[in-house]
Amino acid sequence: MGQVQLKGIRKSYGEVHVIKGIDLEVRDGEFMVFVGPSGCGKSTTLRMIAGLEEISGGELLIDGVRANELRPADRGAAMVFQSYALYPHMTVAENMGFALKMAGVNKADRAQQVGRAAEILRITDLLQRFPKELSGGQRQRVAIGRAIVRKPKVFLFDEPLSNLDAALRVNMRIELSRLHKELGTTMIYVTHDQVEAMTMGDRIAVFNKGHIEQLGAPLELYNQPANEFVAGFLGAPRINTVDRPEGTGALAHQALWSALAPDAPAEVRRVGLRPEHLQVVGEGEGIPARVELAEHLGDVSILHLRVEGAQQLLSAKVAAGDTQVDTGHMVGLRPDARWAMRFDANARRVA
Repeated sequence: MGQVQLKGIRKSYGEVHVIKGIDLEVRDGEFMVFVGPSGCGKSTTLRMIAGLEEISGGELLIDGVRANELRPADRGAAMVFQSYALYPHMTVAENMGFALKMAGVNKADRAQQVGRAAEILRITDLLQRFPKELSGGQRQRVAIGRAIVRKPKVFLFDEPLSNLDAALRVNMRIELSRLHKELGTTMIYVTHDQVEAMTMGDRIAVFNKGHIEQLGAPLELYNQPANEFVAGFLGAPRINTVDRPEGTGALAHQALWSALAPDAPAEVRRVGLRPEHLQVVGEGEGIPARVELAEHLGDVSILHLRVEGAQQLLSAKVAAGDTQVDTGHMVGLRPDARWAMRFDANARRVA
């Protein structure tokens, strides 16, 4: 079992309130992702679950047992840090088995448990190497293996892939997802990378300024964000936003607003539309826009567009063969209003 419950969890440093009352239940066997910008409180929350930070208020339950006062070693949680924190003078096998040795597990049992973890992580051939002889990805596997041998109820990951290059991060995302399916153990994963959150999590908790803005499945949050912060944080390029025109305004801006929110009530002050829902057509068709920057990425092109009168640039994601336009060209826009999201003056989603 590995159910984790946070009930009104708070964290303060003197008069500074960092975590402002979090209520959350992580289900047994779930892959839960905490995502948000730097300083939002996601890592602090993870460290309180681990017992590395004192809880200022509220209650933490692990499998129904209050854990606020339990020592980290007694909580049934194993943490994998951003830094690998391997002992340089120990082999891979010794690093992975060190916690078992400290717990008094005999040598034969240690070797068996380390061997099983190494098989799961596909690092059996590395057991006699030292950390300096390993790549970044291999060191991270060893750090994860050190956690696996403890057979925890809950794995806690604090941005474990941020030190790896882009290609290796993709591979490790696949490996961690495979590992979760194989072990079936509860995992709580902290990241600022919304791609990691979207591709790995069963559910995502979006953190902002010490509280959770929204909790849900990845596509639920992507397609039905509760507010503008969640809509803007998930998705790359970020969601386009168009403010309601003031007065008469520029004709292009008026046309864009009318295409996106023709019947919007007065409370709607802004409309959002994701780049994949903004079609680019030829000049003279649709709403006129100028290409401020064209990023050709091979399979897709990202066009950054200026509509006269609109304050924010718009982004459109188009297939590489669908457009030959480049920076400085005039094009037409056809927004798909079926995907438009409406927000009020307080940035809350309006149904």
